[in-house]
Amino acid sequence: MPGKSTGQITAIVLASLLIIALGALLSMYFGRRAKNSRDWLAAPESLPLGVVVITQFATAVGGGVLIAHVGIAYAAGWSVFAYEGCVLLGFLGLTLIARWLREQRFTTVPDIISRLFGASRPVTAMAGLAALIVPFGWLATQFVAFAKLFGQLTGIPATTLVLTIMVGSLIFVLPGGLTSVVWTDFVFGVFAILMSLGVAGYAIHLAGGWGEVTAEVPDELWRPQAVFAVGGEQIWLWVAAIVPGTLTNQLYFQRVFATKKVSDARRGLVLSGLTILVGGLYAGCIGLAVRAMNPGLGNAENAAGWLITRLPAALLVVYGAFLVATIISTTGAALQSVVANVIRDLCQNVFGSNRGDRETVSLSRLITVLVAGLAAALAIAFPSALDWLVASYAYSAATLAVPVFGGYLLRKRFALRPAAALSSMLAGIAGCAAAQLADTTVPYAVYGIGASALALLVLLLLPGVGRRPGAPAGTGGAGDADDGAEGTGENLSTVEN
Repeated sequence: MPGKSTGQITAIVLASLLIIALGALLSMYFGRRAKNSRDWLAAPESLPLGVVVITQFATAVGGGVLIAHVGIAYAAGWSVFAYEGCVLLGFLGLTLIARWLREQRFTTVPDIISRLFGASRPVTAMAGLAALIVPFGWLATQFVAFAKLFGQLTGIPATTLVLTIMVGSLIFVLPGGLTSVVWTDFVFGVFAILMSLGVAGYAIHLAGGWGEVTAEVPDELWRPQAVFAVGGEQIWLWVAAIVPGTLTNQLYFQRVFATKKVSDARRGLVLSGLTILVGGLYAGCIGLAVRAMNPGLGNAENAAGWLITRLPAALLVVYGAFLVATIISTTGAALQSVVANVIRDLCQNVFGSNRGDRETVSLSRLITVLVAGLAAALAIAFPSALDWLVASYAYSAATLAVPVFGGYLLRKRFALRPAAALSSMLAGIAGCAAAQLADTTVPYAVYGIGASALALLVLLLLPGVGRRPGAPAGTGGAGDADDGAEGTGENLSTVEN
């Protein structure tokens, strides 16, 4: 790396290894709280409110914020908050069903669909694949982001860096699954928040202070109305792409499932959404500061890398540790989420593999290693071919959004059956594919969600299929099992609160 001595690079590497070692110790310590396979897969009813909030932040803020969001701020100033606001909208949307989710004691997103529409292997298989593809995509993306950032910092080959972050992710997950991941994320999340604010402040200082930044950067990028500087069309595209993706991201659902108190489910999502704005402040300050110092960058996403070259040695070492903590928190969470889908939805519910607790945990660990290895291989082979990840968000949202939220809203009026869920999911995939082939301006996830909703409503309105003839709303069909479980949840919440 230009301008950095071998001693400084060595210090960065050692600081990064120290962070991974600290993560290993924390993971082993907190992993002892996992008493059985359910703790490994879902950490049910175990997370205090503060841990839920910080671990959601640590999960959401990864390589995307470190690189892409800084690029948004460099090019369009405070418009980065419009992007973060879309994530916040997604969190607020999840609050609509958060209490019910927590009461039902789900493990994965397909559990929700099975509870609403009834058990069905084809439905579970399709929902399981749709739910795991996004966290798997996150995993591969974070591996690539780590290799690119630390390749700039140290000059270490990308393959070595990808394998390093893979091992670090395994260290986070293997001891206790979600139980160890969330508590380690909590510690690293606090560190990430403090470092985000510190580095953002230093970037402004490096640019000569806020007054110098505002003097050098166009007014439309730093004034309050700059939130809309990127343009209405781009903002609506973000809304259409990001909100559905957030609403169906299993990584966020799992933290809701694991809240210690039922009352914390909704509160945790609201507070988690607000902490995401810290990521926006970090990205905004760095983007504007770099724009003031170097307005001629050819690629806005190079802004973060350019700032790295200007940091003093001591801060650079700490910043390197911050990068590791931020990325490894996201990779660990994504890896565990994928494994939960494979074990719970595919092995147990689709293929009927019923094992004891010890065998299930052992199988989970084996699959964790295999999934991490596959993601690392893809990251090494395709370090810049990430367009398929955009598609994974679109198809996952189109497949899952309507069955989860539509099913929840309609569960007391209609007899929800597996055929309705399967039709809705297939229509979502078909709608997505058709819009993608047509190269539509609006994100094709929107067309997929629309097709999914239409298919569900048509099937439910067919005489004798979805409607409950002669029965008042809320009686009969799969919805009754759901309502009974919900009543149980209410009794539980009274005890807990």
